[in-house]
Amino acid sequence: MAYEVKDRRRRVRIEEHENHERWLLTYSDMITLLLALFVVLFSISSVNISKFITLQQSLRSAFSGSILPGGRSILQTGSDQTVKNSAANVEIPSIVPLTPTIAQPKQGTPISQAQQAALLKEAQQATREQTDFRALQRRLNAYAKAHGWQHQVIARIQQRGLVVTVLTDKLLFNSGQDTLQPAGEPLLTEIAALIKLDTAKHPVVVEGYTDSIPIHTGQFPSNWELSTGRATNVLEYLLSRGVDGSRLSAAGYSDHYPAASNATASGRAKNRRVEIVFERKYPTPSPSS
Repeated sequence: MAYEVKDRRRRVRIEEHENHERWLLTYSDMITLLLALFVVLFSISSVNISKFITLQQSLRSAFSGSILPGGRSILQTGSDQTVKNSAANVEIPSIVPLTPTIAQPKQGTPISQAQQAALLKEAQQATREQTDFRALQRRLNAYAKAHGWQHQVIARIQQRGLVVTVLTDKLLFNSGQDTLQPAGEPLLTEIAALIKLDTAKHPVVVEGYTDSIPIHTGQFPSNWELSTGRATNVLEYLLSRGVDGSRLSAAGYSDHYPAASNATASGRAKNRRVEIVFERKYPTPSPSS
């Protein structure tokens, strides 16, 4: 490119100097970006396993749905005799069922890529399991609310799995009996459908509980027989609705592990219950040692 400078005496033609080194600016920018890229790739390629495990535990705890001490809990049905026939009632806190734990490496212990991949896979499976439990929980709680049972039926996600609690009075059983009532059959039919929808095929345990008032009849010498009979009859109903028997088991706990105090009528009503538990396959790991 050229331009002219004019004055009175002469006309001068000046040639503009072209910069042939401008490409160096673009080149240096590209090198800087590549360096930043490699730094980022290097930083994410090194996994701090202790921080990874801490994050894994925090996420599982956040999604566990566990109830804090002192929180609300409905949860068992025996005879409805008067309190004067019972022994001294002392409120006993509910236990937290034990679950298997996953061994964690000690701080600073080297971990192989295979172990790292296994931990990551397990975390993904636990997250997927939690998502499945939440879907089943929402459906069952919505069903109970639609039928006016929201105060007698509730599904909660706990450390041991998805726990469906059914207060049995006037819904599943009459006082001191283990014969299923027609009023509760639609509910158990819905629960059977949920079990069959559970594609992960979690083991399901039916647990029977009673209050602390003793029962002495020809059929039930104690609350042990009553709680076990109720759990067994619920299990048999689920079998009749097509649930795979290999996934089911039943247990009776009498008046042990109360959900509320047996010193009041409302507390005893909460203790008379049946719990249907979808057990976890991928339990929350214990804190690393």
